[in-house]
Amino acid sequence: MDLVINVLFGLIVAFFLINKFMPVKGVKQISTSDLKKELKRKDVQFIDVRTPGEFSRNKINTFKNIPLHELSQKGSQLSKEKEVVVICQSGMRSNKATKLLRKMGFQKITNVKGGMSAWN
Repeated sequence: MDLVINVLFGLIVAFFLINKFMPVKGVKQISTSDLKKELKRKDVQFIDVRTPGEFSRNKINTFKNIPLHELSQKGSQLSKEKEVVVICQSGMRSNKATKLLRKMGFQKITNVKGGMSAWN
């Protein structure tokens, strides 16, 4: 009986971990080399969800800083009609941001895989 409980617990934990780190359904994933081509577009909103300190030390000028913890309040500043490209340091916070943006009703969302750590 203990073995069954441990296996079920392990499966539940694995499910939540996989769900947390998997890309969000309906969100486009791009590399930093793909991002370089996208930066020229004027019809896109570029959002960096890192902290203001991280943003000020190393940023891409096209991106606007809206820290992840402020996104639910400041998301109303973004147009739901335009694509939103999201970046962070490693891709973890931006992935969380894409989930939040989906819940807020955004349809055109792109996550930069690897984040600023992969930016050359």
